[in-house]
Amino acid sequence: MNRSGFWSDVVKYRTLLLMLAPGLLFFLVFAYVPMAGVVMAFKQFTYEGGIFGSPWNGLDNFRFFFESGQAWQVTRNTALYNIAFIIVNNVLQITMAILLFEVANKWFRKIFQTMLFLPYFISWVVVGAIAYNLFSYDFGMINVVLQAVGMEPVDIYNTAAYWPFLLVLVAAWKAVGYGSIMYLAAITSIDTEMYEAAEIDGANVFQRIFRITIPNLYPTVIILVLLAVGNIFRGDFGMFYNMVGNNGLLFGNTDVIDTFVFRSLTTANDIGMSSAVGFYQSVLGFVTILLANYAVRKYDKDRALF
Repeated sequence: MNRSGFWSDVVKYRTLLLMLAPGLLFFLVFAYVPMAGVVMAFKQFTYEGGIFGSPWNGLDNFRFFFESGQAWQVTRNTALYNIAFIIVNNVLQITMAILLFEVANKWFRKIFQTMLFLPYFISWVVVGAIAYNLFSYDFGMINVVLQAVGMEPVDIYNTAAYWPFLLVLVAAWKAVGYGSIMYLAAITSIDTEMYEAAEIDGANVFQRIFRITIPNLYPTVIILVLLAVGNIFRGDFGMFYNMVGNNGLLFGNTDVIDTFVFRSLTTANDIGMSSAVGFYQSVLGFVTILLANYAVRKYDKDRALF
């Protein structure tokens, strides 16, 4: 390696490197340095010994997690919810982006796009409060309306079967606006001459969408899905905790790895097992992204991440 050439490039691109520095520093401090704490997954943590001075206990923390009977449940819930989020959110985001692109009235498009994007900025704490005021058995708006028309109230917070649908619906409501912006940007980058040529050839709006717009979105869809697949075993803690809370009646259908780790820390104070579960989660995510990227490379290597 030519060291003089390397340092001359550093000097030449110093402005760009300086702009890159905050992002690199962020990931270094919050993503790479904390990785040293992974050793706690293999230790019997004590406050006297700390992270590196506590005694080793091999795989006992992992054994406790898998023997608890909750390993399969939280892993299954995390994966299934994220698969549902990926499918539903991407379908709705692409649909909304196409609708926004096809709308001729720019003022209507701006207003609709703003309304669609607004939920993304609402905190999950606020969303949880809104959901409680909608679904509460005693004074929720939905049950008040049902009772007003002579129907029986629905006990949503004590019925786990409702929650997979509610969580997918709420997640879509929050995410569709943000995702549609990315797809809309991809659509606007498509060569307009293709649309003009198709229109001259007599193609209607649906033919243009299915023959031009959607095929040209494939690279963007693949990249976004691959990035989402990397987090398929990582639940949105803010959503699950603020929507469900510590309602044990719903854990069978709503408990994910992240909320399980949180409860292990706050209720059992088991730092070793929490670290083991976090390590297990990271390994699953790493393997998943490798497999997904391998599958894409087999299909079309130019569209793979690496």
